[in-house]
Amino acid sequence: MRFAILAAGEGSRLAQEGVELPKPLVKIKGEAMIDRLIRIFNDCGAESIHIITNNLTPLTQQHLRHLQERDGKIHLIVKTTPSSMHSFYELRQVMGEGKFCLTTVDTIFREEEFKQYISAWECSDEDGLMAVTDYIDDERPLYIATDEEMNITGFLDTVPQPYISGGIYALDEKSFTVIDKCIEEGQSRMRNFQRQLVKDGLHLKAYPFSKILDVDHASDIKKAEIFLNT
Repeated sequence: MRFAILAAGEGSRLAQEGVELPKPLVKIKGEAMIDRLIRIFNDCGAESIHIITNNLTPLTQQHLRHLQERDGKIHLIVKTTPSSMHSFYELRQVMGEGKFCLTTVDTIFREEEFKQYISAWECSDEDGLMAVTDYIDDERPLYIATDEEMNITGFLDTVPQPYISGGIYALDEKSFTVIDKCIEEGQSRMRNFQRQLVKDGLHLKAYPFSKILDVDHASDIKKAEIFLNT
C-alpha cells in the first residue's frame, strides 16, 4: 500500500495562538504528528510514503530529510501550494498507479481503527473508501451524504448529515484523472475535488471511525492527547 501526507499548510492558527513549532512537528503524547503518521503507515506495511511540505518551514524540511536518510520509503516534495488540493496534485505526479491512502498531517485517529480501515480498503472493489466520523468539532465541517449501504452520494457544506469527512482518503488511480480536471478548471480545496469524484461517477463508500480529530488550534493538542489516552 502506498501512503501520502499533505503537510504543506502554514499552520497559521497554531502560530497565532503561541505554538512555536510548525504543525507537522507539533507533538501529541510526545510524538510529532508527522512521525506518528509515518510510524502507523509503516506498521500497515507501507511500500512508499510520499510527503509534501512547503518551502517556508526549513525546520520541517530538515526533520523530514533526516527521516529520509533512515527510511528509504519516504519521498519528499518541498513546494508551497495555494491549497491542499494543489498539494495532492503535486503528489499525484510521483506516486505511481494503484491504490493509495492520503491523509492530512493533523488528522488524529485510533491506530487500530486505521489498520482495520486499510485492511478493508485492500479488499475493496470501490474506487474510494473515505474515512468519516460522527464526531463533529470543526469550524467548517464537510458533511457526507450516503445511502443505506454507505455509498457516498454527496459532499455538503451546510446541510447536516450524520457523518463528516475525516481527512483520510483511500483512492485508486481513477482519482488522478479527476484531480487533473479540477486543476485544469481552476478549482481549489479538497472538498471540491471530493465533489468532483461523485460528479464523475466514481464509486465511493464511507467508512466510519469512532472519532477523528484535526489539530487546528492550540486547544486541540490537549483534546487529541485526551482522546488517545481514552
